[in-house]
Amino acid sequence: MMNFGHLYDPILAQVGSPEQPSWRSWVAASLALDHSRENLDQHSHRGRGLSWLGDPPPSHVLNAPARVITSVSPSETAQILVDRKTPASGFIHRELDTVGHATIPPLLTSPIPKPKSLLPAHRVVVNLQVSPPCSNMPPPAQDIFSESISTDPPPANIQQRQDHPVPRKGISANGPIQTNKFYANFFLANQTSPSFLHPYSVAWPRGQGASGTFGLAISHIEPHQRVFGPTKPPTGAASYFINPIGIQSVCLSAAELGPATELTTESPTDFSVQVSLRPGPGAQPAVRFPLVQGAGFITALYEGSRPVVQTGVFFRAVTRVAAEPKPGVVKYRVQLEDGTTWFLYARHTSGSPLDLEVVNNGLARARQPFFGTIQVAKDALGVGGGEAVYDRACGTYATGVRLSGSVEGSRGWYMLAFEKGGLVGGELVMFALPHHQDSFDAPTRARVTGLRLQTTTKGVAAAVLADAWTMVEPDLPTGIGFLPWLPQKGSVSAISEGTKAAIRMVAQQEVSQNILDQTDQNSMYFSGKALAKFACLVLVIREMLGDPGLAQAGLTQLKMAFSRFKENAQKYPLVYEGAWGGVVSSATYVTGDPYLDFGNAHYNDHHFHWGYFIYTAAVIGRLDPSWIPANKAYVDMLVRDVANPSRRDPYFPLWRCFDWFHGHSWAHGLFESWDGKNQESSSEDTMHAYALKLWGSVTGDANLEARSNLILAVQARSFDAYYYYRSGNTVQPPQFVGNKVAGILFENKVDHTTFFGANIEFIEGIHMLPLLPHTPYTRRPAFVREEWDTYFSGGRAEAVNSGWKGILFGNYATIDPRGAYSFFSQPGFNPGWLDGGASLTWYLCYSAALGGL
Repeated sequence: MMNFGHLYDPILAQVGSPEQPSWRSWVAASLALDHSRENLDQHSHRGRGLSWLGDPPPSHVLNAPARVITSVSPSETAQILVDRKTPASGFIHRELDTVGHATIPPLLTSPIPKPKSLLPAHRVVVNLQVSPPCSNMPPPAQDIFSESISTDPPPANIQQRQDHPVPRKGISANGPIQTNKFYANFFLANQTSPSFLHPYSVAWPRGQGASGTFGLAISHIEPHQRVFGPTKPPTGAASYFINPIGIQSVCLSAAELGPATELTTESPTDFSVQVSLRPGPGAQPAVRFPLVQGAGFITALYEGSRPVVQTGVFFRAVTRVAAEPKPGVVKYRVQLEDGTTWFLYARHTSGSPLDLEVVNNGLARARQPFFGTIQVAKDALGVGGGEAVYDRACGTYATGVRLSGSVEGSRGWYMLAFEKGGLVGGELVMFALPHHQDSFDAPTRARVTGLRLQTTTKGVAAAVLADAWTMVEPDLPTGIGFLPWLPQKGSVSAISEGTKAAIRMVAQQEVSQNILDQTDQNSMYFSGKALAKFACLVLVIREMLGDPGLAQAGLTQLKMAFSRFKENAQKYPLVYEGAWGGVVSSATYVTGDPYLDFGNAHYNDHHFHWGYFIYTAAVIGRLDPSWIPANKAYVDMLVRDVANPSRRDPYFPLWRCFDWFHGHSWAHGLFESWDGKNQESSSEDTMHAYALKLWGSVTGDANLEARSNLILAVQARSFDAYYYYRSGNTVQPPQFVGNKVAGILFENKVDHTTFFGANIEFIEGIHMLPLLPHTPYTRRPAFVREEWDTYFSGGRAEAVNSGWKGILFGNYATIDPRGAYSFFSQPGFNPGWLDGGASLTWYLCYSAALGGL
C-alpha cells in the first residue's frame, strides 16, 4: 500500500480544488482503512431479473467529473478522490431458490404389494457366470483421459432432434455445449447472474447497479461479509451461510459499450469459457475475457477499443506505479472505499501504454484506444503479500486447461496443465482449493506461494506459480468390487449358513415382486432406482446367499425390465437433442413442464439418473457377460452423456457433471441461479462414479475403470472438506460445521436443508443413499460416528417412521453392523421403513457380512 506521508507537492486536477482544512490532513483521514462490514440488504428477494442490482444512477451522474487530487512522486502518480462515498452494498438472497428443482422426496414411496406367488428357482441355470475380476483386465493407458469411449452416434432407436426448450443465447460455438459448468449463467435467462471462478466471481450487470457498467463486474468476498442463518437445535450451528452478490468492486469495460451491448460466449470447455462484449449485434468485440476456474487474474483483451474501469464500491485512490513490473506492463494500485486494494496491470502489445484518467469516484477511463491486456487482482485484506506474486505473473493468463492422468496399482495422479496466453515464457498464477493443496505432489507444492484468498464455499485458496499442477491420490479403491467392503477389512462377503437361511426367506419374497411393474415409472430417476434395487438383490442372491437358481429367475425378469429402456419403450422415451448435445427425457417436450423428472430434460441430475442404469447394467453384465454386446451401445451412451473424457466425441460435451476443479459433480443444469451451480446428494454423486467403475470392469474398459477409481478418490478427499464435516474441519466456517453435512452445496452458499423438506433425516439421509459397497470409502467411519451421535443415537433414529428409517440404519452398518442387522432382522419389520429403491435382503446381507454374522 502506498505511503502517503511522503508525497511530493500535489498537482491539483482541473476538476476541482480541495476544501479547507489542508488537503494533506484530508488525505490522511480519508485513507484510514475502514474494515467495517458492508451494510448489506439482507432481506429476502422475491423478484427475478435485473432489479436485484438496483437502478444505476443517471448517466450524467455516472459520468460527471468529481474533485480529484493528482499527486506525483518519483515512484508513483496518485489520483485521489476528495469526496468520500459510501460503498454500494450487495444483497443476500436468503430464500432457497427451488427454480429448476423438484420439491418431492427422492424415495419410491408407493406401497409394494406382496407377491401372490413365489418366483420358482430355475432348475437348469443357463448363462449365469461371473465375469473375470478386475485384476485380469488389461492395464489402462499411460494417459487414462486420452481415449474416447466411442464416437458413434446414439443407437438408432433414440430419436434425434435439433431443438431444445432452452435457447442457446449468445453462444457462437458449434458442437456439444457444457450445461452444468460454472459459466452457464452467461447464456441463461437475461445473462446477468454471477459466475464463480473461485476465488473471484464475475457478472454482466448490463448497465444496472451502482456502477452502471456494461462491462464485466468483478467481485471477491471476505469472511466478514458472510451472512449466517439462524442457529438450529441440537447443534447450535447456523442453518446456512451465504455470500453477498451484486458487489461491483472493479468493472472492466470499454467506452464503446452501451445499452445495445451484446454478450456472447465462445470456446466453452470443461474448465473455461471466453466471454465477449460487443457494442451491438454482429459487431466485433470491444473486450474479451478468457475465464478459467481458479484464475489468478481476471483478464480483459482489448484490440483498439477505449478501456473504461468502473466500480460500485468507489475509488479512494488510483495510483500509477512508476516502475514497470515487467517491460511493457503498466501497473496501477487501486484502493476502494471498503478498505480493499486491487492491482491493475496493463500490457500493451502495440500502440501506447494504458493511461487512466480518474473522472469520479466510480469511473476511470483511458485517454486513448488500447491494444493489449488488462488484468485485475485483489490483495489479501489486512495481510497483503499479494503484490509481489502478481508482479511476477502479470502479463500471462490462462485460457484453458488440459486434463491428464494415470494410475499404477492403487496409486493415481491427475494433472491440470494450463493453456496460456500473453507473455511468452511468463509465469502463471492460479488459485488452488484446499483439496488440491492437500494432494499436490512435491514439485507442485514447492510452487505454492504465501498469497491466500477466501473463496465463497470452498475455504481458502492458495496462489500457485506454475503452468501445471499434479495431484496424487495414493489410495484408490481398486479393491472395492460388487460386494460389501470395509476400510480395515477389504472385501467382506462371507455369511454364516444360519444367517443365509434366514435372509433367503426374505430374498425369495422380494425377488418375487413384480419387477416389470415396479420399474415402469414415468421418471427415469425412479425407474433407475427400482432397476438398481433388483440388480443388487439378484447379485447378492447369487454371490452372497449362494442360490444361483433363484438368482437366474430374478435375472431373467431384470433383463426384461431393462430391455424396456434399451428399446426406448418407456412412457417418456429418451431423445438425443443436438442443440446442447445430450440425451434427455422427452417428458418436457411432450408436456411443456421443465420440472418433470427432476428437470432431466434441462440436464439436472443426469449422473444420478443414469448412474442407477449403469449400475444395473454392470450387475447384469457381471452375472451374464454374454448380455453385454447387445446392450453396450445403449449403456455407453449414458456413460458418455455424463462422463465423456474426450474432445473427439462429437455428440457429448466433456465431463458434463463431474468438475475436476471442484472435486465433485454439479447437479444443476440449464436453469439460471443467483448462487451458481449446486448439488444436493453427494452420495448419489459417488454412486455414479462407482457405477462407472463397475461398468468399466465388466466391459474390459480399463481406462474407464481407472478414471472412476480416481474420481472416487478425489470425491472422498473433497467431500471431507466441503460436504462431510468432522469436528476438526477447518475448511468451512466454524459456525456451520456442527451441521455435519452441507445439505445443499451451492457455489455461493451452503444451506443445511433439502429442496423437498427440512426434516433432519432428509438433510442427512440425502447424503447416505444409496447404500453400496463403496459407501464406507467415501463416507468414512469416523464421520459416520460423529454424525450418528449428533443426530440419531439414543433412540432418535428409531423415532423416524418412513423409508428414511431404513436409510439411516443402512448407514449405521458402517459403524455398528451387528446393531444394524438387529434392526433389519427384527420380527415384524415394517416394509414402510424401506425406500422403494432398496431391498431388505441387501441391507441384511450388507450388515451381516460387515458384522461377521
